[in-house]
Amino acid sequence: MSGSLAIIGLGPGDDRYLTREAEEALASAEALYGYGRYLDRVPIREDQARHASDNREEGARAKAALNHAAQGAHVGIVSGGDPGVFAMAASVCEEIAAGPEIWRALGVRIVPGVTAMLAVAARAGAPLGHDFCAISLSDNLKPWELVVKRLDAAASAGFVVALYNPVSRARPWQLGDALARLGRHLPDATPVIFGRAVGRDEESVMVTSLAEAPGIAADMATLVIVGTAETRLIPRKDRAPLVYTPRAVEKVVA
Repeated sequence: MSGSLAIIGLGPGDDRYLTREAEEALASAEALYGYGRYLDRVPIREDQARHASDNREEGARAKAALNHAAQGAHVGIVSGGDPGVFAMAASVCEEIAAGPEIWRALGVRIVPGVTAMLAVAARAGAPLGHDFCAISLSDNLKPWELVVKRLDAAASAGFVVALYNPVSRARPWQLGDALARLGRHLPDATPVIFGRAVGRDEESVMVTSLAEAPGIAADMATLVIVGTAETRLIPRKDRAPLVYTPRAVEKVVA
């Protein structure tokens, strides 16, 4: 029997964000691997084994799932948001590239999900209406100097920037440093969105300015979107403002 591995995106929160393809992949898996908090979002089945691990054990988790699939099982790895965005799909591919030939013979499927960047943007309006990029502020796998270089490049080129992994216990200062770096290129009034736990009971979304953003609390459940000089607010009575970045850009005369 030929085994298979599906890396399944659960989306940012409850079942409203789970795609039909993801539901089918979860239903067909004989065993599920994943970070414990993500596995907790999947209903328990008596006929489906579950293997929880810590958040920083991506490589070991990928290897264990690949070995299980190589034995002929249909295995799933769950991932919050989209598995291809700062998540498990890249870890699995890295292990396959460096691992035994039998892993390359497996059927591997990446099942997309709604990533936090899109969920937060939808709550706020259309801040990603024009060109944008995503940058992880974690320096666990890359040097901070590279993060700074990319922040400078993105802001100076006029990209809306979505900041993943903004703060952790071990990294309490990176978000403030990143906002200060972006502030070298952008006006103080640039809209900034803090979206925390979107799609879950504790969801909160706040719209502020780049000047005020350093005073806003954030954690690993937070996604921060920093607009551009063109990003606009639409004030609304008794409602949160709509944030959008116009699709059209005025021609720059040389």
